[in-house]
Amino acid sequence: MQIVGLTEEHEDFYFRCLEDWDARVGEQGHHKACWYRSNREQVGVRLAVDEENTPRGMIQYVPADISQIEGRDLYFIQCIWIHPKRKGEVNFRRKGVGRALLEAAEEDVRSRGARGIAAWGIRLPFWMRASFYKKHGYKPIQRDGISLLVWKPFNDEAEKPSWILPRREVSNQPGVVTVTGFISGWCPALSLVFERAKRACAELGDSVVFIEIDTSDRATFLDWGIMDGVYVDGKRVGQGPPMSYEKMLKLIRKKINKLK
Repeated sequence: MQIVGLTEEHEDFYFRCLEDWDARVGEQGHHKACWYRSNREQVGVRLAVDEENTPRGMIQYVPADISQIEGRDLYFIQCIWIHPKRKGEVNFRRKGVGRALLEAAEEDVRSRGARGIAAWGIRLPFWMRASFYKKHGYKPIQRDGISLLVWKPFNDEAEKPSWILPRREVSNQPGVVTVTGFISGWCPALSLVFERAKRACAELGDSVVFIEIDTSDRATFLDWGIMDGVYVDGKRVGQGPPMSYEKMLKLIRKKINKLK
């Protein structure tokens, strides 16, 4: 396994979160590609590639001022992902690949002059575990539901970051089901939920309105304090694995039926 930077050769893998075998990932549209190309000079990406030069793991990190946190001279890890085992393939998890990716990211951001690096993890023992970061010297700072903000300062001048939390209420339009979709483009899974909600609203007709809020614009994001998410009549949905199109359609249709 070798850790390398992102090149054009591997961009399609990266835009699909390395899930090149899963056609459903294509439902996200071109959001990830557009986000990356707009922020290419600032986004850090490291890939773990096997002996056949196939990506098996990745880490993505950005300066705090284009991320979900507030912080000075810090970088933020948005995602670290190790390819899941499939039938007939080698299991790349629990073999030090995550540690190697994390060390490569830390080395890179140090070279860019950062005073520290932050990350987020889930406090429960499944995907994106906060315990992984704690194991590698990251200190917990702030909770947001089951998510935990952690960081590793590189020197005494580093200042603790904080989450950017919602600053406005998501409102409804009278007489219709209101679906509000916030989209930045950095995460294919979040873009999937957005696109499925948009598609469902188009199918369900005049009883539902879809409002799109583009948070790739930093000022818009800071105004709302919400980077990505789908809200149906003001309530956020799909906060776990991406909600299927069928479940999204059923949820919105149920809300429509209550209008009658």
